[in-house]
This record gives sequence, structure tokens and C-alpha cells, in this order.
Amino acid sequence: MTDSLQITRASLADWPIIQGWCADEGWNPGDHDGPCFLAQDPEGFFVGRIGGEPVSAVSVVNYGDAFSFLGLYLVKPEFRGRGHGLATWKAALPRAGARTVGLDGVVAQQDNYRKSGFMDAHRTVRYAGELTSDGSGPAAAVPLAEAGFAEVADYDALCFPAPRAVFLREWFAAPGHVGRALIVDGRLVGYGVLRAAHDGHRVGPLFADSRVYAEVILDALVAGAAGDAGFTGRGRVGAAGGGRIVIDVPETNREALAMVAALGLEPSFEVARMYTGPVRDVDHGKVFGMTTLELG
Repeated sequence: MTDSLQITRASLADWPIIQGWCADEGWNPGDHDGPCFLAQDPEGFFVGRIGGEPVSAVSVVNYGDAFSFLGLYLVKPEFRGRGHGLATWKAALPRAGARTVGLDGVVAQQDNYRKSGFMDAHRTVRYAGELTSDGSGPAAAVPLAEAGFAEVADYDALCFPAPRAVFLREWFAAPGHVGRALIVDGRLVGYGVLRAAHDGHRVGPLFADSRVYAEVILDALVAGAAGDAGFTGRGRVGAAGGGRIVIDVPETNREALAMVAALGLEPSFEVARMYTGPVRDVDHGKVFGMTTLELG
């Protein structure tokens, strides 16, 4: 029964409610994700209401002419089982047009996504735990602004299946986001961003030419956030600062899996990256941490 469900575009004013649902599901949303998400595609977020009350949500965010990403598929618990989620999905999906659509599907929904035409690409596992900086990263890594936006965006394009300059500008500048790049012999060899979240800090993206470079960038990110009281207050503090870290690691990168294991991070849940069609090639060996499961 969905006759009373009204589905409209979501606005920034709706974000606190969607963010709260994400937190309730254990997805650990970033504190300032909303403005960054809507910047990429302001028309790509949908909310279903009954009597003016938000009860469902989904996003279908377009990146260029060839790729779209579906996320934030949520229904308020007391309204589940009534078809509201599926109705919201059906209203939003045409936003993608002829683009290939990607999503990160939780285990319980993967069979339903396959029935809808999504095909498995790889697993992604979320790892979490306490990290401290040993101080080695900050000396080698620099703030993203020093690397130059164009160069960082070009590197990002090697690791993500579509251009996303608008999103990156917002992501790098958002409050509570720490970004670091690593330059070796005049060449950018990786970059990463760490952001305050509901529970600790989330790392994403973490892209690098090698595990060694990824570890240097990660150490710099932890040290860079050490002055954030929210960061140090959520976890163990070392000589250069530290706290609880969450990172989403694709199983296509064995060196990334070895890195998080060596750091003592523990798996907490998994999703499957799924697509409805082909996407452009990315360098999976450079992807040590996904940007955000909500937007790909």
C-alpha cells in the first residue's frame, strides 16, 4: 500500500534525518557528508513522505554521461514491509537514464539487487580500530592544496570510474576533513582524506601507488587530525595523536588487505560492489580505501 506516499527531491534540509537513519543502521555517516553529496548532483536525492513525515530515501547520483551511483536506500523501521522503499527506488532510478548504475549492496539485499539487473564486481570489507601516528607520515606528506587540485583530480580519475571534480572540491574543503598528498621525486604517488564521523573517523579515499606510500599517507592523516578533540576523544591517543579509524577496503587489492591486517584493524561488515553494465577501467592496485559507500 503506497497510495499515501509522496516522493520528492530531497534537499539539504532533509539531510539530518537521512544522516540519522544512516547512523541507526550502523553506516557511520560523516559529520559533514550532506553538502558534499548534494554538490555532485543536487537533483539526485529522493525522499518519500507520508503526511509530510519522511519515511524513505534513496539517491541516484550522476557522474558525467556514463556512470551513476545508487545509495542511501533507506526506510524508517516502522514503515518497512509496506512497499515504500521499492516505490522510492522506482521513482528515483530513471534519474540514471542510460548510464551504468553502481551500488554497494549489504549482504541481506544482494539477491534482490541481482534480480534488478545488478552484477557482482567485488566485495568491500569495512575495517575499524584504534590507530596512532608514529610521526613518520607528516614529514613526507603535504596538504592537498600544495599538490594542486588538477593533479590530485587526475590521480583520482585513475581510481574511480567517472570524473568527479565538483564532488572533490567540496570533499577536500569540508569542515573536519583532513587531506594529504604524497609527492616523490616531483610526482604525485597518492592521496587520502580523513573525516569526522558518527563513530570515530572514516578514511576515504586512500589511493596510492603502493602499500608503503598508502601507509605514509594514512599516518599523516591520523597525525593531521590529532588536534581535533572529537578525534582524540574517541580513541587511544599516542605521542602524535590517534583514535578510532574506519576504512572500506576492496578485496581487489591484496596489499590493502595486508595493510589493515598489519595495523590491527578488524573487519566489521561487508558489501558487494555491483553494476548494471560496464564501467571504465580503474587501477585497483591503487585503491587502498574507498571514498564512501554512499556515493561510490
